[in-house]
Amino acid sequence: MSKVSQYVSKQSDENGFINWSDEENLIWSELITRQLKCIEGKACDEFMSGLALLNLPIDKIPQLEDVSKVLRATTGWQCEEVPALISFDKFFALLADKKFPVATFIRSREEFDYLKEPDIFHEIFGHCGMLTNKSFADFTHKYGQIGLQADKKDRVYLARLYWFTIEFGLMMVNDKIRIYGGGVLSSPGETQYVYSGEPKIVPLDVINVLRTPYRIDIMQPIYHTINSIDDLFDISNMDLMSLVEKAKALGLHKPLFEPKVKLAS
Repeated sequence: MSKVSQYVSKQSDENGFINWSDEENLIWSELITRQLKCIEGKACDEFMSGLALLNLPIDKIPQLEDVSKVLRATTGWQCEEVPALISFDKFFALLADKKFPVATFIRSREEFDYLKEPDIFHEIFGHCGMLTNKSFADFTHKYGQIGLQADKKDRVYLARLYWFTIEFGLMMVNDKIRIYGGGVLSSPGETQYVYSGEPKIVPLDVINVLRTPYRIDIMQPIYHTINSIDDLFDISNMDLMSLVEKAKALGLHKPLFEPKVKLAS
């Protein structure tokens, strides 16, 4: 998680309403129009069903309460307005309370294609459709509960599970790749890269995932697939902390990427 953000989240008024500028609404409109075309035939059915339920506006950024109404009615979740950056303690506490953190800023045009920090487009478009699915929502809830109780050193392992499922998870449906991870679903470049033949795509094994390093600033060299969204429910009922201990004992896999070059100060 970055320590400094160039973005400042907007604050809602007493009625929970956020006043977005015309330019911010236009950026949302361009992002969602482009990505809806990009994910055709690639996003999993559960995501597309959730997107239909959310009925997100094309011409403006949705208000969080409009999204929360759908989430509460389907899985008991809701959106929670947060600053651009929050602590891991806050992050896990919100998930454990069935509140999905949404930083209330949208990317600038300079970072239209890629930004390291999750903005409102990433969170709402990329994730909230899946949160209408019970198995996905239950997995996310249980993950938050486990992470809230975990030690700091163990959260590093749990972060890998989140990364390779909720953010960059894939599903094999009738031998075809389908996307359910929000980090892919909200990124045109990552969506296309999944189908390029370049990354390694392997069946998900929890211990292997816990042992797999990742970088946030590159296309992922490896993705992990589940067979159905119900697999996440099964994972949520595993003794994940016991698996973390096994992963720690086995050690990390060799990274499939070059180390990040640090610029001289």
